[in-house]
Amino acid sequence: MTKQRAKMNRTITLTDSEREILRQQLLRMPIDPGIDLLNRIICADLFEAVHCIPRESVDLLFVDPPYNLNKKFHNNSFTKMELDQYTQWMDSWFKLLLPTLKPKASVYVCGDWRSSPAIYEVLSSYLYVHNRITWEREKGRGSSKNWKNASEDIWFATVSRDYYFNVEAVKLKRRVIAPYRDADGQPKDWNESREGNFRLTYPSNLWTDLTVPFWSMPENTDHPTQKPEKLLAKIILASSRPQDVVFDPFLGSGTTAVVAKKLGRNFYGIELEEEYCCLAAKRLLMAEQDPSIQGYSDGVFWERNTFREQR
Repeated sequence: MTKQRAKMNRTITLTDSEREILRQQLLRMPIDPGIDLLNRIICADLFEAVHCIPRESVDLLFVDPPYNLNKKFHNNSFTKMELDQYTQWMDSWFKLLLPTLKPKASVYVCGDWRSSPAIYEVLSSYLYVHNRITWEREKGRGSSKNWKNASEDIWFATVSRDYYFNVEAVKLKRRVIAPYRDADGQPKDWNESREGNFRLTYPSNLWTDLTVPFWSMPENTDHPTQKPEKLLAKIILASSRPQDVVFDPFLGSGTTAVVAKKLGRNFYGIELEEEYCCLAAKRLLMAEQDPSIQGYSDGVFWERNTFREQR
């Protein structure tokens, strides 16, 4: 049954005709060795398709696997495991990704507080782990006997100790609460403008400026665990250069591919669920008309609730 949506709902959906056209654009197994996989969506099981990705071709690996929860993904489901089983499951596919990485590649893996121990154990077995980013989802169900779960983790690791990181590309523009001035009355470490007083700050491993996609945002889809485009933009700008290759083996509804395209990067993408692959393909077409990323403008990231100032 088709969902009934409010008139102002901007969630990206597929018509039957769009679905039929877009599914023809997907790559499926077996893939001819002569086909260029760059900037194509592979609709297949990760364990099969990963062997098609060229060796040492990936500059940035972004992984958003199913968390260790019972979760339905359209026609597929994930069942919660014991922690040691989840760790073994993660290791079984993560080690298959390693040959695709360049010697100086960066890796980011998403998780929550339940899956983070497994992520660290697997990453630290193969890579140099540098940090754990925690980002506020803003949403979250309340609980009368526990703290509301409103955050997730992203683990940052690299293949070697020699890696690329562009901190200047990911500074956050914040409102100035205490506008100190120097002896001459000039702003001290901040800028004064008609829109208000702001300063550029160095990014930390605590991200509170993100908004989970919802019905009024033009990037929203029905994928249950869709990441914000702004989140991917931070990672892609920090850890890749223009024309670099970004690889997402759990592509979902395509956020990684879409942001890579908007920021002038290339991508490889693997996703098992055909419906999400088609949504990703549609979003890539939409990105050609609108390359904007909500919360990122004028070359900087803005804190929440500053849309008016950005305009």
